[in-house]
Amino acid sequence: MCPHPFKRRYMADKWIQKAITKPGSLRKSLHVKKGKDIPESKLKKAEHSKNPKTKKRAVLAETLKHLKK
Repeated sequence: MCPHPFKRRYMADKWIQKAITKPGSLRKSLHVKKGKDIPESKLKKAEHSKNPKTKKRAVLAETLKHLKK
């Protein structure tokens, strides 16, 4: 158990802010215009990308999409 429960809870609450370091970078790498939604097909393809950064960003986007619901 963490000696500082408040600190542990605060760290758990802020993981999303720390995960999104470059907003819009996934959209840019998938060549989707600003203000448009990323199509589901492109997002699924990006999850299996050879580029590790694109893959991580796509998986995070999918996770955040499910959190929203």
